[in-house]
Amino acid sequence: MSGILLICVFAVLLITGIPVAICLGISSLVVILQMDLPIITLAINSQAALSKAVLMAIPFFILGGNIMDTSGISRKLIDLASACVGHIKGGLIVVCVLVACFFAAISGSGPATVAALGTIIIPAMVSCGYNKETATGLTATAGGIGLIIPPSISYVVIAPLAGISTGDLFIAGVLPGLTMGLALIIAGIWLNRKNKNITVLPRVGWGSRWKALKQAFWGLMMPVIILGGIYGGIFTATEAAAVSAVYGLIVGVFIYKKMGWKEIKDVCILSAKQTAVVMLIIMCANLFSYALTVTGACTAASNFLLSFVGDSKFLFLIIVNIIFLIAGCLIDGNSAYYIFVPILLPVALSLNIDPIHLCVVLVMNIAIGLITPPVGANLYTACGITGLPFSRVAKGCVPFLIASLIALMVVTYVPQISLLLL
Repeated sequence: MSGILLICVFAVLLITGIPVAICLGISSLVVILQMDLPIITLAINSQAALSKAVLMAIPFFILGGNIMDTSGISRKLIDLASACVGHIKGGLIVVCVLVACFFAAISGSGPATVAALGTIIIPAMVSCGYNKETATGLTATAGGIGLIIPPSISYVVIAPLAGISTGDLFIAGVLPGLTMGLALIIAGIWLNRKNKNITVLPRVGWGSRWKALKQAFWGLMMPVIILGGIYGGIFTATEAAAVSAVYGLIVGVFIYKKMGWKEIKDVCILSAKQTAVVMLIIMCANLFSYALTVTGACTAASNFLLSFVGDSKFLFLIIVNIIFLIAGCLIDGNSAYYIFVPILLPVALSLNIDPIHLCVVLVMNIAIGLITPPVGANLYTACGITGLPFSRVAKGCVPFLIASLIALMVVTYVPQISLLLL
């Protein structure tokens, strides 16, 4: 009964439009009071949720990404990619996705990737004959790669829930992220195969390419340092986050010279606000997860799911994708992880599904959720950049949504893509 009450209160609050974090917290509080548990339980669980050392990586990765964004690295990455492939037909599609992959490895955020790239790449694509809806849809969808390619805040959040190494999860996300990028490139080129209005950028010489590489070099080195340090055992994921913030500050102040005291102050304030939002969600989601456990709803749901799927990995993974695709439409990723991972993980382990592979699949689903309404953070970011109405941006995303779903299915049923580099 308490479990049903928990779900009902959460659903009612969510329907009324109350922020998800508040819905999670209030519904958890109602159940804790209904079960006559000590009210201090709230404080204990809130403190436990935020005192995990691995979560220290979140503010540092957010800070590092904001610093590199302020430094103008997105412009340099686009110049480099354009110099290399801009002269081929469909080259700007490749440029958009490649830069999204690189910037994803710097910011770790989908909306941040869209915001940083959209103001530059969308006007460039439109001026070369691409449909504005298509260009906006591609950029919004490619921004989701920010959740899949490491470093990603999603991996920092989900790793301790699944009891796995954040560093291993970072490495596992590389090939799935590139798989989704390849799917978007193929979809974009196919979609524009009959577009006679497309003009290509002029071919540039190797001297210009070398100059563009030198300009973008310091930005490109950030993911190399982070992943190389983790994979080489030099530092942990949390330490890598701190290194990324310090490295980004050095690059922004002393190398690109785009940041003074005012910019540093603004970046720190912005990062603090973003960190506070993420931490509030984690705290409230952890309370909800605790409430699911003490009411027995978590165990009951796991047992029901196991009895339903039997020993079929195929059926279980289909259900996982359906659950998380729906969840991605309604709530943010961090909340979804805390709600569903405790339910899905025991079933996955009983079916001998690698938890690292499972977590990568879950994160890919949430990345797709960034372009599915009504939450669709990337959609709203793209609307703000281009001024297009929500319906037109959503329409432009449809072909790339289909491509993303195909990539999701490939990664889901070919676990070697996630596990190959481990």
